[in-house]
Formats: sequence, C-alpha cells, structure tokens
Amino acid sequence: MALQQAWEWERWKVMGQHAFFATVFALSMPGSLAGTHMTTGAALSRIGPALGLALWYVYGIALRGGADRPPPLYLVGALAVWAVMAVVDSAFLPVAVAVLSPYWLRRPWWSTGAVLVLGAAWSLQSFATHGSVDVRELMGCVFGTAVAVTITCYVATLDHESHKRQRLLDELTATQAERAAAERQAGTLAERQRLAREVHDTLTQGFASIAMLLDAVGDDLPPGSPAARRVEQAMRTARDNLVESRRLVHALRPAPLDRTHLADAVRELTARLTEETGIEAYTVVTGRPVALPTATEGELLRVVQEALTNARRHARPVSVAVTLSYLGDVLAIDVQDDGTGFAPAARHTGIGLITMRERIAALEGTFAVESAPGEGTTIAVTVRLPVDSPAPEASAAVSGTERLAPAS
Repeated sequence: MALQQAWEWERWKVMGQHAFFATVFALSMPGSLAGTHMTTGAALSRIGPALGLALWYVYGIALRGGADRPPPLYLVGALAVWAVMAVVDSAFLPVAVAVLSPYWLRRPWWSTGAVLVLGAAWSLQSFATHGSVDVRELMGCVFGTAVAVTITCYVATLDHESHKRQRLLDELTATQAERAAAERQAGTLAERQRLAREVHDTLTQGFASIAMLLDAVGDDLPPGSPAARRVEQAMRTARDNLVESRRLVHALRPAPLDRTHLADAVRELTARLTEETGIEAYTVVTGRPVALPTATEGELLRVVQEALTNARRHARPVSVAVTLSYLGDVLAIDVQDDGTGFAPAARHTGIGLITMRERIAALEGTFAVESAPGEGTTIAVTVRLPVDSPAPEASAAVSGTERLAPAS
C-alpha cells in the first residue's frame, strides 16, 4: 500500500510539473502576440523560439525521463532559448519559471531565489518600458512571484516528507527482512539441534548397545571359530556406524562453536584427529582473524570437519594441515594432506565433496579440489569477510597440535 502511494505521488508530481510548464507557456504566448501592429515576421520571431523551447522540454524532460533528474544539457539549452525569447519580447520573461520547474524539488531554495530574481527583473523591465511604475503591473509581478515561490516551497515540502516517509518504510522493510532472516536462522539451528539429539538418542545409543552385546557374545565363543569371525565383523560394522552417527551429530550441531570462534574450533578438530588416530594434524592461522556470522562459521567448520573426515577415512595420511588465511576482505581455508590422493574426475560424485561444494556455494564462496594419485589432496575454500567486523577475542587456552604463523 505504501509503495503504491509513493508511486502515485511520483506520477502526480511529474504530471503537475508538465501541466505547470504548459500553463505558464500558454499564458505567455497571448501577451507576446497581442498588438495591432504585429506583423507576420514578428509573430514568427516569437512563435519559432517558443516552439523550439517547448520541443526541447518535451525531449529533455518528458521523453527522456528528466523530471526527477534533469540533465545539465537541458538547462543550458533551455536558458539559451529563453534568453533569445526574452530579448525578442519581454513578455516571455515569466517563461523562465517554467524552464526551472524540473529543479523545484531538487533545488527548492535555489529555485526560489531564481524566481525572486526573475520577479525583480520583470518589475524593472516594466519600469524601463513605461518610465514609471505601473501599479497594476507591479502588483501582478509581486502576486505571480509570490504564487510561484509558495508553490515551489509547498511542493518541495511535500516531496521532502514523501522521501522521508519512503526512507522510513525502506528501513522498516529492511528491519523486517533481517528479523525474518534471523528467525529462519534460529529455526534452522533449533531443528539441526533437535535432529542431533534424536540421532544421538536413537542411532548412536543403539549402535553402542549393539557393539557391547556383540563384544559380550564374542567372549563366549571359541577364538578363531567361524561364528567368532562373523561376530567380529558385525562388531566392526557396528563400531564403524557408531563413529559415523557421532560424526553426523557433530556435523548437525558443531559444538566447538558454542563456546569459541572458528579458528579455535578448527584447532580442536585437528587436535582430536591427532589424539584419535595419531595423524600429525595441525592448524595454521595467518592474518588478523575476523568474526563472521555464527551461521557462516558453522558452515565453514562443517566443511573443514568433512575434509578431515575424508582424509581420515580414505587418504591414510601421515600429516594434515589446515590453514586459515585472513586476507583483508577474504578468508581462505586450505585443508592439505599427504595421503594417497585420487583423481578428482573419477570421484566427482562423492557425497562428501558434493556437500562441501553446496555449503560453500550457499555462502557465495569458491571451492576447489586439487589431488592426484599418490600426491595427496588439497581442498581450497574462499569466502568474503564482512566489512569492519571486529576480531574475535583470543582464547585463553589453546588445545591440540598447532603451528601458529605470524600475522601478515
């Protein structure tokens, strides 16, 4: 509704401006052509420039949309033609008010001053023509000038209030959009946490119970028997799925971010990888860390988590390095391992890589994979950093194996 009203105001404002130009122009022509001694040549000398000015207004303002933002070329051309018209006949002096009408709303005080100057010039011209002050003409000049100034100020005030109201509406719309986005984000996080609790309370606990029961059954079977081997296989499968369900819980609800920032959370991931597998995993942070929105840090942490999980499950690396580089307005994250590697073209459909790529695409960042058989794998991610964001507070305690590079 508000947008419709704003559009209606703009439309009527432009139509009123055109109507005012036509009215002033039409009222000036009869006074210029009046007289018993008007010849055809004199009439043409008045009609020609007047027609040229009218066409110039139609071209520069009406057709090219210059009602709100009149181009400088229009003002130069219109004033030049008006000057010729005023020299030919002083009755065209008021036409300058119509010429300046596109500037009333954009330069109201400047336009008001110009109208007052034109009114004074009109009065002086009348005095110079008659040699004395004609009260009727003087009153006409004063009344016309007052009307023009009043209309200018009134319309400018309405336009100012309209733009002020529109700004308030825009701010309200933006605030509502931000609130809706925050509510969606909160709802998404709440749903992810709910799913994490459900997975933990059902699948994870179930796999843990199965593993315990199989372990107890294995103790009752003769070592090396076919039944014992099958139980061992089932136990290994249950434990693998237990690890996967726990990884899913961590992916749905990245607990490290509940109490720290992205760099420290990544350090915890590499420290855990070293503790659980013996792989030399460490984190390198360069540049001045910048705080990102919680949702963005959560997505980036999940990408790093998935990359470390892939390295752990498939690459059999000796070492894994995660580098976070804060480069002004860009954050670059590299996860590099010295494992077996692979041919990216042959594994482009892997669900892990697809998920990581989708997460980074949602953040409007870039995602790349560099790998070759026997040469390790590097996953490179870049995302833009918010402008003027404060640096996160440094953690009092740093856990895990890490190598800190000096800030660039």
